[in-house]
Amino acid sequence: MTEFPPLQLKEIASEVVKLLKERKETVSIAETAAGGIISAALLSIPGASQIYKGGLTLYTLESRVAFAGWTQETVKSYKGPTPDVVSGLAEHVRKTLGSTYTVCESGTAGPTGGSTRNRTPGYVALAVATEKGTITREVETGLGGDREKNMTAFAVAALQFLKDVISS
Repeated sequence: MTEFPPLQLKEIASEVVKLLKERKETVSIAETAAGGIISAALLSIPGASQIYKGGLTLYTLESRVAFAGWTQETVKSYKGPTPDVVSGLAEHVRKTLGSTYTVCESGTAGPTGGSTRNRTPGYVALAVATEKGTITREVETGLGGDREKNMTAFAVAALQFLKDVISS
């Protein structure tokens, strides 16, 4: 059996859990292309129950309508993962679950994609929502269409971004 979470993901998840516990703060997760890996990585760390408020895997547009405040108008205007998309998802989930922070990712894991930057395999938009506002970041993994590696890289990037925001 392959180790889960992968070492790189386990290390950053451990750092985030430790930091949140020290600060007595909480996190919730809204993930799309990572498919639940961010939540699973955090929850694999002993003591995570003290900091984890919940998570949603919002992979389909239908799930975003059902659980993330999207409307049919939002669905019609959707053009793939963007900083605006992840900001909205993060803000909605943070408000709903009442966490200190919500981290959200939405990307194109591959193996196929599209012709725009945000539809290229390896692209991910990230957001961290806080009570002071929402910060975004865009990352390109450089891993091409390797779906599993991109999913793990998206999770690592999301948790690193969360750590950066908490520490700033």
